[in-house]
Amino acid sequence: MAKKKLLEDILRDPARFYRVPGDVLRDRRFADEERAAILKAWRQAEPERAAEIDPALADLGSGAPHAAE
Repeated sequence: MAKKKLLEDILRDPARFYRVPGDVLRDRRFADEERAAILKAWRQAEPERAAEIDPALADLGSGAPHAAE
C-alpha cells in the first residue's frame, strides 16, 4: 500500500490502525506533521478519548524526542 493511500485510510479511521495514541507516536512511517494529523483526526472521530489523545498531541508538539526517534 502506498504511503499516501495508507495515510488517507488511517485518517478516515485511526482506531482501526492504532490501539492507543502512543502507537501513532511510535509509527516511523510518518513525519511529525502526519502523526499530528492522525491524532487530530482520531480526536475528532472519538472525542471521548481526548484524555488519551491530547497528551500525545502535546508530546508531539513539544519538540521533545518521542519513542519513534
